[in-house]
Amino acid sequence: MLKVLIGASIVFFLATVPATWLLMLFLGNIGLELSYWGTFPLGILASALLAGASTYG
Repeated sequence: MLKVLIGASIVFFLATVPATWLLMLFLGNIGLELSYWGTFPLGILASALLAGASTYG
């Protein structure tokens, strides 16, 4: 059970890195200097939105 939880959290972080990184680049260009952890909640939402949109297309 613990191995599954650790594995799932690693997969979760790896799945949200691209969206979070791109959001950091975009927000940095418009003047908001946010760290990775500041952008992470929005990265989670963007990741879920992209995953949900790709299943119906």
